[in-house]
Amino acid sequence: MNAAFLTAAELLAGGPAGLPHALERALWHLGFNDVRVVDGAGDGGADLLAVRDREQWVFQCKWKAQGKVDRAGVDDLERARTRYRADRAVLATNTDANRTAEERRRALAGVGIPITVWHGATLAEIGDRMPTDVAGQYELRPYQDAAVEAIIRDLDANGTSLLVLATGLGKTVVGGEVIRHYLARRPDASVLVVAHMKDLVEQLERAMWRHIAKSVPTRLLTGESRPPALDGVVVGTVESVLGAVRTGYRPGLILIDETHHVAETGRFAELLDLCGDAKQLGVTATPWRGDKFDITARFGNPSFKMGIAEGMAAGFLSAVDYRLYVDNVDWDVVKDASLHGYSIRDLNRSLFLPQRDEEIVEHFREAWRGTPNPRAIVFCQTMEHAEHMAKLLATSDSAWANASFLHSGLPRQRRQILLNEFRLGRVPVITCVDVFNEGVDVPDVNLIGFLRVTHSRRIFVQQLGRGLRLSEGKKALRVLDFVTDIRRVAATLDLKRALEAEESEHLKVRMPHASRVEFSDKTVGSLMDHWIRDAADLETAADEVRLQFPSTRGIG
Repeated sequence: MNAAFLTAAELLAGGPAGLPHALERALWHLGFNDVRVVDGAGDGGADLLAVRDREQWVFQCKWKAQGKVDRAGVDDLERARTRYRADRAVLATNTDANRTAEERRRALAGVGIPITVWHGATLAEIGDRMPTDVAGQYELRPYQDAAVEAIIRDLDANGTSLLVLATGLGKTVVGGEVIRHYLARRPDASVLVVAHMKDLVEQLERAMWRHIAKSVPTRLLTGESRPPALDGVVVGTVESVLGAVRTGYRPGLILIDETHHVAETGRFAELLDLCGDAKQLGVTATPWRGDKFDITARFGNPSFKMGIAEGMAAGFLSAVDYRLYVDNVDWDVVKDASLHGYSIRDLNRSLFLPQRDEEIVEHFREAWRGTPNPRAIVFCQTMEHAEHMAKLLATSDSAWANASFLHSGLPRQRRQILLNEFRLGRVPVITCVDVFNEGVDVPDVNLIGFLRVTHSRRIFVQQLGRGLRLSEGKKALRVLDFVTDIRRVAATLDLKRALEAEESEHLKVRMPHASRVEFSDKTVGSLMDHWIRDAADLETAADEVRLQFPSTRGIG
């Protein structure tokens, strides 16, 4: 079985953008991980960065319609090797290197700078010889197997299915396996994977490579990418996919990622209505919507579900050591709020006193020093706040000298480079706003700081989930929550109760590191617990909701 995407004809047809894309997919089959595209202005001569056996590899891709690559390609790669501190450097081309390029390569080798060339014939041979499936294929966990079986059963019986899995439990893995089973039964079928963001769509296409054979093409369909055909597995943004469907494209199976974005009406609803004959699978970690639309009305009751607390108690998610810093609570406001109905907006403005960033840094330093091999994400209030905190951290401790900010205002290429450096441990702390909410996977994260107000239960769960993935040597995720919203207190207390209930149920299979959720001041914590226990639906309430709390009289 050959890899069609590495043949001479396919590489030629793919153009300058197609070569790095094809190479990227091949690298996963060859056992690389954390493969990232960094091509673009200021890339320093690199197109791809990848890690294998803890070595950093850098790749320069030179596509040619005709002719051979000259020595400039080798020089570009030599600069990239130095800039990215790469252990290995590879020049990939769909044609070959000319004489001057080869002479330059040999000269560099003579002074201890090895450069490898993968030319067109080499890539074709790699395509023939590399494993049919992505190297190091994983073994599904028992609950993932059960989820796949339940989804296939419901798709066959009803044509629809819904999967709800907490972040870190592998919802994309389960979805990919469902697609693999579907294609095994219908090799010529077309499969559609849809998401709401271009960056997420690109990540999903890469994720699908782990589940399909090298002979199955994947097609990226976005505003910037228009494939020549819509065969195999099409992965696209809802806007672009809807355009193709309106002109006749009809897949046999549709997977909607982050299904909480599906509303009663709108683009996703139109897409699913137009493809009414297709089997439809929704997957999400956070099934709640702000407009209260119930996604089960579209996909049916979940075929399988597992939440954070259940995943932790069963040992499939990291234990959590969660601390809420409530030293800044004004208890005079609590007493007054117990007598008068306050809106959540007014309560938050009065209840939580301002915290100094310098005080937060000191708490962070203490947690950092108590965490083995710390790798941290700090969620900030705004892009400006993320930049400020990165600079403050970098100048506050030598261990944080390379602390960096990451937000949507940065060029995509810069974000990819930073994530690569973070994955390798070269950047120890990243401050951000919302970049890590969906689709970013760094299992080594073991310390999270919340410095922002999060009004959404969904966003809270997504951000917390960034640190819940299991990793070798990771005992628990430490969370420092500098809470500034009464809804966050409610959400965390809800998590605390769920964990206690699950751990009581799983006493015989307790994890070696049990989870805990604590307040920095236990007296305040017990008061908070009592104070908001009877506030119905507080966790998902809107700013304008007026609250009536029980009297604080007699609580000590």
